[in-house]
Amino acid sequence: MHAGVTCIGEGETLQHAAQQMRDLDIGSLPVCGDDDRLRGIITDRDIVTKCIARGADPASVTAGELADGMPVTIESQADVTEVLRAMEQHQIHRLPVIESQQPVGMISQADLARHLPEGLVGEFIEAVCASQ
Repeated sequence: MHAGVTCIGEGETLQHAAQQMRDLDIGSLPVCGDDDRLRGIITDRDIVTKCIARGADPASVTAGELADGMPVTIESQADVTEVLRAMEQHQIHRLPVIESQQPVGMISQADLARHLPEGLVGEFIEAVCASQ
């Protein structure tokens, strides 16, 4: 996992979120409330397809407006089998890691590809990408 996750506040603009993604060289950010609890997640693709492509202004739309529902998460003490199962079941490419409802990291498909045995990575990628 990538530890030390950076959150974007619910009231921050998508322009600010995009700048943070650029500066951190990442493709997604957890959206947190004032209590630092996870409220959602936004991706660079979300900003393009749900804001810019619809003609909205990323300087005025907030991260909280774009983050739909509660994301699928995994507890920090979960093992790799639980991580794989959650990503496969929900067909997701990124999984926020939480402790006490606060994000502490992020696991991506790329993280798994770098650290799992080759055969298991192939099966996982096939399962996640099968319905997309």
